[in-house]
Amino acid sequence: MALSVPVNGLKDGDKEPVIELFVKAGSDGESIGNCPFSQRLFMILWLKGVVFSVTTVDLKRKPADLQNLAPGTHPPFITFNGEVRTDVNKIEEFLEDVLAPPKYLKLSPKHPESNTAGMDIFAKFSAFIKNSRPEANEALERGLLKTLQKLDEYLNSPLPDEIDENSLDDVTVSTRKFLDGNEMTLADCNLLPKLHIVKVVAKKYRNFEIPKEMTGIWRYLTNAYSRDEFTNTCPGDKEIEIAYSDVAKRLTK
Repeated sequence: MALSVPVNGLKDGDKEPVIELFVKAGSDGESIGNCPFSQRLFMILWLKGVVFSVTTVDLKRKPADLQNLAPGTHPPFITFNGEVRTDVNKIEEFLEDVLAPPKYLKLSPKHPESNTAGMDIFAKFSAFIKNSRPEANEALERGLLKTLQKLDEYLNSPLPDEIDENSLDDVTVSTRKFLDGNEMTLADCNLLPKLHIVKVVAKKYRNFEIPKEMTGIWRYLTNAYSRDEFTNTCPGDKEIEIAYSDVAKRLTK
């Protein structure tokens, strides 16, 4: 499947780079598949406001022309003015560098801590969901909860620019929408796809839900679900569940 994403606010005559994003296809071979790295790049390009096209790649039937374009490479990858780039972290750095202000948005977080917030959640989730031993389940669940709690605390802690030194009112709880403020940054493009997978898969295969008292995380997810940049780049919940059907281990004695 190929689709074009419209650009935001470009004037006629502006010369655009030719960008194509290749992402993993879903179980039907056409829709967007479960791949947080694919969604991360999809979100970055969308937020940048650049014109680009998206091609979903069916890994079961990878077309010959794609084999020639990026031999031995699995999605995601991009072509930028005909040049193939395959390393996700380097692609992110490259896009932030070449798609720069004033024409394109800067997406790097202002606060370094936003880059590392929640960074260990996916590893703890993977250990939890892949475990098949009932006696280890409780400890692994506690490990996941602990990392979620740290993220919740970060999201609920006011950032320096939320605190007005001249105000008599103390801001004790943050109301920001995303990790680094009220706009999405590269940090959100990295964390949100993974956090959504944790929410969907843990519920389906472990009947585990992110506790409602983690108000920072729920505020964060709710704000993400209200943004096209997230919802239109995200695989369907069923697609995520299918992707984990062989990964999530049954708890067996």
